[in-house]
Amino acid sequence: MTAEGRPASPPLTERQEARRRRILHASARLAGRGGFDAVQMREVAEAAGVALGTLYRYFPSKVHLLVATMQDQLDGLHATLRKRPPAGETAAERVAETLMRAFRALQREPQLADAMVRALTFADRSVSEEVDAVSRQTTAIILDAMGLADPSAEQLAAVRVIEHTWHSALITWLSGRASIAQVRTDIETACRLIERQP
Repeated sequence: MTAEGRPASPPLTERQEARRRRILHASARLAGRGGFDAVQMREVAEAAGVALGTLYRYFPSKVHLLVATMQDQLDGLHATLRKRPPAGETAAERVAETLMRAFRALQREPQLADAMVRALTFADRSVSEEVDAVSRQTTAIILDAMGLADPSAEQLAAVRVIEHTWHSALITWLSGRASIAQVRTDIETACRLIERQP
C-alpha cells in the first residue's frame, strides 16, 4: 500500500520500463526547449511514440509527468556522482559541492529546470508519491556525499533543512532574484548544519 492507502503498483516489465523512459526523455526534451508550457501531453505522447491513453496511464497529469522527470534527472545525477564523488575534506564541503554540481547541471537547461520546479510547486496531494520519490532521491544524494549509511534523526533533520534551502535557492535563481554567488553562499551556510550534528 502507498502512504495514501492506494494499492502499490506492480513492478513494470522491461518493455513498460522502456516505454516509461521514452516518455520521460520526451518530456525533458520538450521542457528543455520551451519550459512548462511546452510540455503538452499530446506532444509528449507523439514524441515518445505512445498512444495518449497510454501516457495518461503512466502519468495522470502534466504535473505528475514533470515531477517524475525531475526524479529521472536526479537519478542520472546520482549515477554521475557515484562515478565521480565530490572531493571536499568535510561532509559539509562535499554536500555543498554536490548540490552546486546539481545546480550547474540545471543551469545548463534553465527551461527544463523551471518546468520541473514549477511542477513541484504546483503538486497537490495526488502527486505525493512522485514528490516523495524526488525527496528520497535528493536525501540519498546528500547522504552519499556525507558518507552516511545510517543517519540519526538529528542528521536527517539537517538534511531536510539543506534540501529546503537548495529548493528555495533554485526558485529564487530561476525567478531572477538571486545570483549564483548568493545561491552558493546559502547552500554552503545550510551545509554547515552538518558540522553541528553529533
